[in-house]
Amino acid sequence: MIETQNKFIELEHQYGAHNYHPLPVVLSRGEGVFVWDTEGKRYYDFLSAYSAVNQGHCHPKIIQALNDQAGQLTLTSRAFYNDKLGEYEQFITNYFGYDKVLPMNTGVEAVETALKLCRKWSYVKKGIPENQAQIVVVHGNFHGRTLGVISFSDDDDSRGDFGPYLPGFKVVPYNDMEAITNAIAGEHVAGVMVEPIQGEAGVIVPQDGYLKAIRAACDEHNVAFIADEVQTGIGRTGRILACDHEDVRPDILILGKALSGGVLPVSAVLADDEFMMCIEPGQHGSTFGGNPLACAVATAALEVIKDEQLAENAETLGQVFRKRLAAIDSDLVTAVRGKGLLNAIDIKPYGDGKTAWDVCLKLRDSGLLAKQTHTHTIRFAPPLVINGEQIQECANIIEQTILNLD
Repeated sequence: MIETQNKFIELEHQYGAHNYHPLPVVLSRGEGVFVWDTEGKRYYDFLSAYSAVNQGHCHPKIIQALNDQAGQLTLTSRAFYNDKLGEYEQFITNYFGYDKVLPMNTGVEAVETALKLCRKWSYVKKGIPENQAQIVVVHGNFHGRTLGVISFSDDDDSRGDFGPYLPGFKVVPYNDMEAITNAIAGEHVAGVMVEPIQGEAGVIVPQDGYLKAIRAACDEHNVAFIADEVQTGIGRTGRILACDHEDVRPDILILGKALSGGVLPVSAVLADDEFMMCIEPGQHGSTFGGNPLACAVATAALEVIKDEQLAENAETLGQVFRKRLAAIDSDLVTAVRGKGLLNAIDIKPYGDGKTAWDVCLKLRDSGLLAKQTHTHTIRFAPPLVINGEQIQECANIIEQTILNLD
């Protein structure tokens, strides 16, 4: 078994860039909440491809939509109209309540699109002097790893040795209402971009009222509120959008990951006409953005979320799961936090300097796959199709694994 899996691992090491540090397990099949390795061992997936597989692996409705469309038409580029894009645009704008959508492929492409859209709006509609627009962001942010995005990151791994960096960003502390509202009131501020919950930073949940305070400050100073819901959206936190927990509507909404059902890259930026119509032909685009295959898959993926009430399931089971985690009688667990089925625990170093990575290895051995973020936090994000019996079984695995460490 080890030799077979090592063969696949070594192939990646030899021929692939070393830009990831995966957990040593080689997966070959997935269904629902489960994945199997090349030797047939079954695991609970508690990462869900960083929340891209909210609907579960290989959901039959999504796969059927993929197969049906793949035999008809996959790509036209935007040089021509196709018979799927308009229907999808109508569907997704009605689904989230916006006038327009700009379809893209990956999450970070959508982030870059939103930043361009915000800047364009600020010059055309708000009247900020040319090249003076500022966008407020927060410490601990993770919006991707393009050159534009890392320009305002404080993650040394993402940012180091990639300069010079793109100007035009002001970084303030996360979850600090005074800091962000003061920044929004500053000169030439075009927009503010936040993750409603910081996933990659360790599932950092802001205080109640944080998003409302941002919304109010943006309204007062005519600043665009951009919400990056690439990881938190599409039911993950117990609502369709994490912003819905505070009944806040962003001016520009960024979606990705679960918009695809985990099948192929699909992302989107949604906004009303005041913002979206500032972009004119030739000013932004993507060959694959809005392709017929992606439109069919994304429509099915969003239908599954509502038809199967997966946001509601995430809300209910998330409360059960956090209660179980909080009851683990171990000094190694120093914090439990989250919303819906986006949760995390902090693990203090143990033994001879072991960290959350070592705990993830033990969890893997017990049939549950999770991944650390930074050195001390383990993120738990199972597919939203998980049921009550399964969430209890997984809580038992996590509890017993941690108690065995003691």
